[in-house]
Amino acid sequence: MMDRHLELPLSTEDVHSLHAGDYVYLTGTVYTARDAAHKRMNEAIDRNEALPFDIRESVIYYMGPSPARPGRPIGSAGPTTAGRMDKYAPELMDMGMRAMIGKGRRTREVTEAIVRNGCVYFAAVGGAGALLSQRIISSEVIAYEDLGTEAIRKLYVKDFPVIVAIDCGGTCIYDRK
Repeated sequence: MMDRHLELPLSTEDVHSLHAGDYVYLTGTVYTARDAAHKRMNEAIDRNEALPFDIRESVIYYMGPSPARPGRPIGSAGPTTAGRMDKYAPELMDMGMRAMIGKGRRTREVTEAIVRNGCVYFAAVGGAGALLSQRIISSEVIAYEDLGTEAIRKLYVKDFPVIVAIDCGGTCIYDRK
């Protein structure tokens, strides 16, 4: 295991150099999307419509923030359970999504898509939303504003701490004994 500081978007070489259990600090653009936003993106794909952001090389953080305190770009910003997005994730990876951030296990289909597409799944620490929000420099709603906290946001993060939960070879930290 090693600590890595990586700039987004992640390169193919970056992803292939990561191993399950590595600590990574991400700097760059991340998009947020939870259940309702994923459902809308899936419906847009079904209608052959463009997604609200370029999915290629993107990182999606499964998170819905609390309201921002005065002077802060975002409120508490902890991860949500990634498994709720598992029915949508393989198609997004097939379209070029590079990484996901969430918490918890993923299905076999998601792991297979990670391996097939050379992607990575990062875990953020659940219950640490207030601390994680301190690594978010800016936050802007870019789509589905009517969904409130589930709207898609464009975040700029600096040294955002995550752990490689599933690497591009399919090794998963949740399977270790």
